[in-house]
Amino acid sequence: MSMFESLGRYGMAIRNAHKRNRSVRALNSLSPEIQRDIGWPVSPREDPQVTFSALLLGSAR
Repeated sequence: MSMFESLGRYGMAIRNAHKRNRSVRALNSLSPEIQRDIGWPVSPREDPQVTFSALLLGSAR
């Protein structure tokens, strides 16, 4: 395996992770009713720990 093949695989892994995270963020931004309808686990909207970590860490990137 050449260095360029390794770089290409690493780049694809980063791209796939980015797409997966973007999809998860989009699904989490839906209303809880729609999340339940499609079978997505409802994200905790009013969980104090989530609010606290959001304040400390900022928005998801």
